[in-house]
Amino acid sequence: MGITLLSFGFLILVHVECGNPIYFNIGGVLSNNESISHFKEIIAHLNFVHQYVPRGVTYYATAMKIDANPIRTALNVCKSLIANRVYAVVVSHPLTGDLSPAAVSYTSGFYHIPVIGISSRDSAFSDKNIHVSFLRTVPPYSHQADVWVDLLKHFNYLKVIFIHSSDTDGRAILGRFQTTSQSHDDDVEIKIQVESVIEFEPGLNNYTAQLYEMKDAQARVYLLYASKKDANVIFKDAAALNMTYAGYVWIVTEQALDVQNVPIGAIGLKLVHATDERAHIQDSIYVLASALRGMNQTKNITEAPKDCDNSGSIWETGKTLFEYIRNQVLIKGATGMKVAFDDNGDRINAEYDIVNVQGPSNHTSVGTYTYEPKTDKMRLAIADNKIIWPGKVHTKPEGFILPTHLKVLTIEEKPFVYTRLLKDDDKNCTADEIKCPHFNNTNDPGEMYCCRGFCMDLLKELARTINFTFDLALSPDGQFGNYIIKNSSAGGKKEWTGLIGELVNDRADMIVAPLTINPERAEFIEFSKPFKYQGITILEKKPSRSSTLVSFLQPFSNTLWILVMVSVHVVALVLYLLDRFSPFGRFKLANTDGTEEDALNLSSAIWFAWGVLLNSGIGEGTPRSFSARVLGMVWAGFAMIIVASYTANLAAFLVLERPKTKLSGINDARLRNTMENLTCATVKGSAVDMYFRRQVELSNMYRTMEANNYNTAEEAIHDVKIGKLMAFIWDSSRLDFEAAQNCELVTAGELFGRSGYGIGLQKGSAWADAVTLAILDFHESGFMESLDNKWILQGNVQQCEQYEKTPNTLGLKNMAGVFILVAVGILGGIALIIIEMAYKKHQIRKQKRMELARHAADKWRGVIEKRKTLRATIAAQRRLKSNGLPETGVSLSVEALPRGVIDLPSPVRAWSGMRQRGISELPNLPA
Repeated sequence: MGITLLSFGFLILVHVECGNPIYFNIGGVLSNNESISHFKEIIAHLNFVHQYVPRGVTYYATAMKIDANPIRTALNVCKSLIANRVYAVVVSHPLTGDLSPAAVSYTSGFYHIPVIGISSRDSAFSDKNIHVSFLRTVPPYSHQADVWVDLLKHFNYLKVIFIHSSDTDGRAILGRFQTTSQSHDDDVEIKIQVESVIEFEPGLNNYTAQLYEMKDAQARVYLLYASKKDANVIFKDAAALNMTYAGYVWIVTEQALDVQNVPIGAIGLKLVHATDERAHIQDSIYVLASALRGMNQTKNITEAPKDCDNSGSIWETGKTLFEYIRNQVLIKGATGMKVAFDDNGDRINAEYDIVNVQGPSNHTSVGTYTYEPKTDKMRLAIADNKIIWPGKVHTKPEGFILPTHLKVLTIEEKPFVYTRLLKDDDKNCTADEIKCPHFNNTNDPGEMYCCRGFCMDLLKELARTINFTFDLALSPDGQFGNYIIKNSSAGGKKEWTGLIGELVNDRADMIVAPLTINPERAEFIEFSKPFKYQGITILEKKPSRSSTLVSFLQPFSNTLWILVMVSVHVVALVLYLLDRFSPFGRFKLANTDGTEEDALNLSSAIWFAWGVLLNSGIGEGTPRSFSARVLGMVWAGFAMIIVASYTANLAAFLVLERPKTKLSGINDARLRNTMENLTCATVKGSAVDMYFRRQVELSNMYRTMEANNYNTAEEAIHDVKIGKLMAFIWDSSRLDFEAAQNCELVTAGELFGRSGYGIGLQKGSAWADAVTLAILDFHESGFMESLDNKWILQGNVQQCEQYEKTPNTLGLKNMAGVFILVAVGILGGIALIIIEMAYKKHQIRKQKRMELARHAADKWRGVIEKRKTLRATIAAQRRLKSNGLPETGVSLSVEALPRGVIDLPSPVRAWSGMRQRGISELPNLPA
């Protein structure tokens, strides 16, 4: 038919005898007759290249010229290509119009027939939901973003303004640029920030309003994606605003580079072999042949659809062939090294020329972007000395305009920032203070504070060193900032609060505060090098001394005291027994006067044992026997050791005793055990809070802490002082300061989560390098050390440190037990003397009674003796009378008789003996 003669397509006619086909017709939809002729030549030559075409397989070529009308193109594809069982179609971009490749892709894609584009670069063809079987040997325009990223990093431009049209390609290149700039393989630490995105409607006659948005920005590097028509208008308006001269940088895409009024000094890209249709036809055919060869060896190839009128079932072979083509790699292609495709079927590893506009019609190549086989990566090579920049200068512009007046935020955090409210009678801050109202304070705009401290001195020195002025303000909500979901009920997204939020939202330029550097914050803001290194520690109230009334007993344990007490009495008993039964003891010795010497009785032995132990003088009762004296010497040595040990330990317990912390550190089991009745907390949304949230091993502890966390560090430290909070976890520099100021507070354990305080800036801030260099210089010059001495160490050794390094002074509390012991001894002595005196009085009364009884007995005895004498005399007279003797004048008085003459009766003698034996009662004597 005539349609077959008019079609220039890549057609595969299949002759199926058995198994897979051996005849293939290859066809294409091309833009001109020269390309059709070249297409047929390549197909004819391909049959003799056995590397791609196995023996027994033949390829045939059929081609058709593209039509500017997309409907006619679709009909021709159906009648000329699909009707002849097309396996794949190669299509070029039309000379006029943009829809003809899409018509070929839609028609062929309906039957899953692979389509290889050789000149279409619209991003729409990357959408596999629409163009299901489309591949291309050229990259889409959006892939220029990859080269832009390498260009910016080469020139060290890290803050840019992105200008693009609000169409599919414009949004696609912006999306790819943002993705590539934040996930570049070579320079992980280098991130390019888009300061502003200017999106414009295509086809406008004036873009002055959009350009005015860019004029006040810091960045002076403009990335432009626009069509030729739009680029022409943009360049004209930019020139009118003096935005195309010295100090500005324009990096544009291929379309904008071809505009007549493109600024001198602009840098653009040119795809290598972009218009070489012959080269792209050759690469596409060889990629297809390679895919068919591989598929023919492993898969069952079925016949392609042959009728557009019959939709039929999906042609699975077409889907498989598309995947085979997409996975092909042509190492040395006519269009460059390593022809390959990504998941969307787009060409990767495409090579570009870096073009510099050096005159109205002078576009000079100053570099290349090529594939490097050794590293398997694209490599950018630029001759910087050949580049002419806007304003016809050879020196690379800075790429930004540096603002000299900054909005600086801080937060109250002793000793880094102290705040003082200005009262009505005090309108000015002192020389070492800076005015610092609350940021965006709408409640009381007239309220003014003065700030001073470590960070304020640092800020003033920074401003003087790197030459900027500033307005200082306090945090709007009194917090460093937390990354939370706002308006969660309305499906809000996560946003930063506090200081970080003001910086991220470009409402402030710098944060000068004890701002901890951590990964969560560094993702959104820029940090300088640390101006102070620190970590995290635990603050708790120092436990009180354990001194009690019996503190002097602490050197020995209870068991040892009991053993010493028992030993004293056991030794005393043994001494008594040795001296008692020794033949050389003094129980058997007698003095010359006949009286026995004082013996070492049990009481004296106990007195001797206690006297030796307590090192008191022994006045009496010492052992006399050799065996007892040996034991006494051993006991004296024991007493010396016991006393010396007690004295040494008493000094350790009472003089050098230091209360220990309750906690051993972050690994203390009481902190890790959620069942322990121990409250610990930190500050909500702080860097410490983020640290615990990030550490998996501390998750249980964090869940317990979370309910106790405070809004500010001041509140938490106050609760630690009053004992309401047992442990406050916070930055070591602040807690060391608090512990130095208040000796009742102490930090527990070693530092963990080490980090540093840094100056916070906006992402890509032009001040970042200057601030970092200044801080490094401050460290080297000793300025940071002077700030430490002034604000943290406060110019001298802290009193608490001196207190810890010197012995304690013993007080009444420590030695009260000893005084009480003496008092008890005195009271005991008084009680004993009272008992002794009472006993003595009782003895005296008893002795008096005995004397009275003795006197009465003596009188009674005298009377009895007189009566006996009288009776004896009478009896004697009677005997004389009876004997016949005469009565004489002898006296009958008892006293007149000699004592020896009177013979007392036996009862009287018996009573006298009883009296001598202590019997005081008189016997009943006979009358």
